[in-house]
Amino acid sequence: MKKIMVTGSGGQLGHAVRERMGDTCELLQTDVADDAASGIRRLDITDVDAVVSFVRENRPEAIINCAAYTAVDAQERDVDNSYRINAIGPRNLAIAAEDAGVRLVHISTDYVFAGDSETPYTEFDEPGPISVYGRTKLAGERFVREFSRRHYILRTAWLYGEGKNFVRTMLKLSETRDLVSVVDDQIGNPTSADELARAVEYVLSTDNYGLFHATCEGVCSWADLTEEVFRLAGRSTQVERISSEEYARRNPASASRPHYSHLEKMMFRLTGDFRMCDWHEAIGRYLA
Repeated sequence: MKKIMVTGSGGQLGHAVRERMGDTCELLQTDVADDAASGIRRLDITDVDAVVSFVRENRPEAIINCAAYTAVDAQERDVDNSYRINAIGPRNLAIAAEDAGVRLVHISTDYVFAGDSETPYTEFDEPGPISVYGRTKLAGERFVREFSRRHYILRTAWLYGEGKNFVRTMLKLSETRDLVSVVDDQIGNPTSADELARAVEYVLSTDNYGLFHATCEGVCSWADLTEEVFRLAGRSTQVERISSEEYARRNPASASRPHYSHLEKMMFRLTGDFRMCDWHEAIGRYLA
């Protein structure tokens, strides 16, 4: 049975990886805090010596990095910690992976792009992040490329799964509100953690290293997604569609976000036959 190390095991993707791969692989689950009930061991990925020692001691065949600092607004005021987790952490994992001669799967984001394109972004387009979160995630990508030869970088977007996420927040709000205000001019690819875990499992079955976009098919706005969630969940709450400018006016501490971050999965198309499901299908399965 393959031994695979997973960082950020307590998060949405970490949970999905455990559900998908736990029966076929021996998972070395780690996170910033241990959880004995779930078999999660403590490992601070910002400590390079600790990471290298852990990998040397446990000798996994691959590392899946699900750990990240994803509080986009908070990072505008917490820059050093953002770089520490989203850039230095992946650097340390890449150093450890190269030292041990193992493969590394690293998860990145659509926020590495500015969002000012009128066509979908491919893996060959030049990034241009407009937030601390986006800049630190791009720095993490570059460290992975620099320090690990056998790597897979998967950029995803609008992730939801087991844990706190946009979908659950909207459902919670619908329990007490007749109307919710949701941004309608940001376009992207809602992606389930289960589908992303399937993509992780797929790339690890290949020697097809490099950068890939890994999102569910299809695009929508946050308001479109919210209306679909309410429809499928049988909620009567109405959606007030607002602009990003209006959202920023109501939430002045918010970070800038890409207006258009449709990720085209060009590398999967050019190098294989892997395909992720449509976002409508994925959200339906998630809510079911």
